[in-house]
Amino acid sequence: MGTELLSFLKRKKRDKANLASKVERNPLVEVETVPIYEPGYYEDDKSIVRLVSNKKIKKPYKVTGIDDVASKNNWKAWLYLAPVIVLVVIFLLYPLINTIFIAFTKNYNYAAGTHEGFTLENFGVILHIIPYRSADGEAWMDFFVKYAIPNTFIITIVTVPVSLVLALIISVALNSIKAFQKALQTVFFLPYVTNAVAIGMVFAVLFDDQGLINWLFHLDGFHWLYQVDTSIAMVPLCLFIVWNSMPFKILILLSGLQGVDKQYYQAAQIDAAPKWKVLLKITVPLLSPQIFYLMITSFIGAFKEYNSIVALFGKAGETLAGQKNMYTIVFYVYDNISSQTSYAAAAAVFLFVVILIFTFIQFWVSNKRVHY
Repeated sequence: MGTELLSFLKRKKRDKANLASKVERNPLVEVETVPIYEPGYYEDDKSIVRLVSNKKIKKPYKVTGIDDVASKNNWKAWLYLAPVIVLVVIFLLYPLINTIFIAFTKNYNYAAGTHEGFTLENFGVILHIIPYRSADGEAWMDFFVKYAIPNTFIITIVTVPVSLVLALIISVALNSIKAFQKALQTVFFLPYVTNAVAIGMVFAVLFDDQGLINWLFHLDGFHWLYQVDTSIAMVPLCLFIVWNSMPFKILILLSGLQGVDKQYYQAAQIDAAPKWKVLLKITVPLLSPQIFYLMITSFIGAFKEYNSIVALFGKAGETLAGQKNMYTIVFYVYDNISSQTSYAAAAAVFLFVVILIFTFIQFWVSNKRVHY
């Protein structure tokens, strides 16, 4: 197809040149206009018509004598995709639409699937704008705004940049090491394949008031996880999330580094460029597609943080009795999905919108900062 198309374009160019010479010699020569074809596949003459154009050039081409196999066998592609499409519809599209539906219903019953009509009050209740009506009368739900939203944003803003920077430094170091490189890669990747709850239990022992951290820093009896404010409990939580999320980032960045052309580093070495400048001016720009991918997935994962809180602080999600001060948005959703389904669905929709906004912002920034 490529050879025939190339010969066709050369022939058209030659005909155009001949026509121009004829017009120059004889101004009375009638010039034939180029026909406009509808793009698509023509069964009669087995031809494909494609429009190749941009802002400056708009010229139709017709390439004949080629069977459009893709158009004929289009049904096979849909047949191969059918199992995946069915799974996506059942486990992704339907739950998303159903959650949005429940978020706008009043007193949705999770077991019976019934509700008392549609309302916007669910969002007002979780955002502490209006009170909700309970068996004891009207009450305010303040811990979603007071704890869940701030904790989620703190975890996201702190852990994502820190883990990305550390993963980049470790990846560069591993890439420069020749001996035991594979063994070190395996060691750094182990946390990714280890159960998060099990790792959280280890961290809970390390940060216990009689644990290893207090012994190393001579902080006898200092509380990190229980009977402390949120600001103190965030330290072991963020350390755990960073440590648990780095292996995947290291794997992606290391694979990107191994695909970088070595001539860039050789040129920098000839110019005697310092290592920090090589990192910022060569490594980071060349790894920008991988960094962008990791930023997207890391922000989404941080916004959905749940397992780490359960592992460190238990299913109550609190360090102070009854205050739910270690709640995140997803923790709130899981905690209320059965008892207050409408509020949990409203929180899930709120999180979906927040993630969507952050993702669009990152895509907008990537248009200027990512180099493919």
